[in-house]
Amino acid sequence: MITHPFVKINLGLNVLRKREDGFHDIETLFLPYREISDTLEIIPADDYSRTAGMLAEKYSVEDGTLAQAVSDDAKVMITIARAEGVDWNPLEDLTVRACTLLARDFNLPSVKIFLEKTAPVGAGLGGGSSDAAFALMMIDEMFSLGLDSDAIASYAARLGSDCAFFVYGEPMFGEGRGEILSRYSLPDGFSENYEIKVIVPEGVSVSTADAYRGIRPAYPELPLKEALARPVEEWKSCLYNDFEKTVFDKYPALANLKSSLYDAGAVYASMSGSGSAFYGIFRR
Repeated sequence: MITHPFVKINLGLNVLRKREDGFHDIETLFLPYREISDTLEIIPADDYSRTAGMLAEKYSVEDGTLAQAVSDDAKVMITIARAEGVDWNPLEDLTVRACTLLARDFNLPSVKIFLEKTAPVGAGLGGGSSDAAFALMMIDEMFSLGLDSDAIASYAARLGSDCAFFVYGEPMFGEGRGEILSRYSLPDGFSENYEIKVIVPEGVSVSTADAYRGIRPAYPELPLKEALARPVEEWKSCLYNDFEKTVFDKYPALANLKSSLYDAGAVYASMSGSGSAFYGIFRR
């Protein structure tokens, strides 16, 4: 089975308070962005891969763009390909963790995972979380586990705060750590009247942990849902991403990137998640 896990952007992101468990309560609107995606194939261990040959032609172990590993119990074999290099342990990839999580509750056969990472890493677009959510959905379908979307989302929430959103793939208002989700309708005519363009700066990867350092949680004067209810042309003055200040302090060039989107005619521009990707909303 082959899928193409897409990424997300955040329309507004307020960090409300730090919790006793060390996490933060937030409010944000997750919006799917399908112009950027990875390629994920998962197959039974004895099956034939349709992507392995293609990956071997484009990437190599020698230059670090291809990494492979097998779990100690031989239940998972994973191959990850990325043009910029694979600088993490493949067995710690969220797709492997997704398989392991389901294997605790179901008697799963051994599988092979092939992941081509084209979505940027450390950009605030949730590519890794999307891969994990898609892996859960794929395994459920492949082995007829009988899980509905809410059950899969419950597993996904254990893998990452924004992971559950990708199970639904539609605009969702996120609360708690981001895992408490409710459906949200954008203003009438949003898709017809506006288009979104995402820019990922080269050579800048922002750690979420670093982005949280220096954050001073606070409830905004205007709750996010009230800000989103205003006309899109007013979002510039009322819709904020709280991470921008701490990230801009460390990466001043990113503030210039945001300004460049407004200079190009965006009616609204923002950093996505904890950065470093930005998006602009333009009138069609």
